[in-house]
Amino acid sequence: MTFPAFPPRIALILFMLLLGAAPAARAQKYRTAAGVRLGAGNYGLTLQQKIFEKTTLEGLGLVGNREVSAALLAERHFGILGPSLNYYLGAGGHVGNHKDDGAFGGVDVIVGLEYKLPITRLVLSADFKPSVEFGSSDWARFPTAISVRYILVKERKTGFLNNVFGGDKDKKKSRSREKSGTRRGLFDF
Repeated sequence: MTFPAFPPRIALILFMLLLGAAPAARAQKYRTAAGVRLGAGNYGLTLQQKIFEKTTLEGLGLVGNREVSAALLAERHFGILGPSLNYYLGAGGHVGNHKDDGAFGGVDVIVGLEYKLPITRLVLSADFKPSVEFGSSDWARFPTAISVRYILVKERKTGFLNNVFGGDKDKKKSRSREKSGTRRGLFDF
């Protein structure tokens, strides 16, 4: 089964149309998202895990016409016009197996745009991921792709048990009460 080539201009146009059709809203941040990745000559799965405040690890499992590969990328995200839209830069490596050339590996860099659709758990992204190959007849590749991910684990800064044991908000409130000398409840001292 082969898929037609997906020109970079078409991917960018589709992404911009989807971006323009969606209304602006405050995004829900996420910790883990998984989905599909469609590119020129390959397709596969993507899993993204937040590891630091603005940094994610992304794992890719890709299948092409005559090869399979897996990549691991570290990506740094930067907001554009609020938390719903951001661009990211990253780097990593990949390994794979080609039916004609055998095993190969390489180094990747990635540049992309990501948009969290309002009111849904969907994240759309378009990226450019050039790579340098070792052990392959291709010494360099310059693929583009689009990804659609579903948010598996949302980012929650406040929840049912957060700040139960005296978070920063509780400390600020008690200090302001001490300064003003007022008591609000039966058990406030």
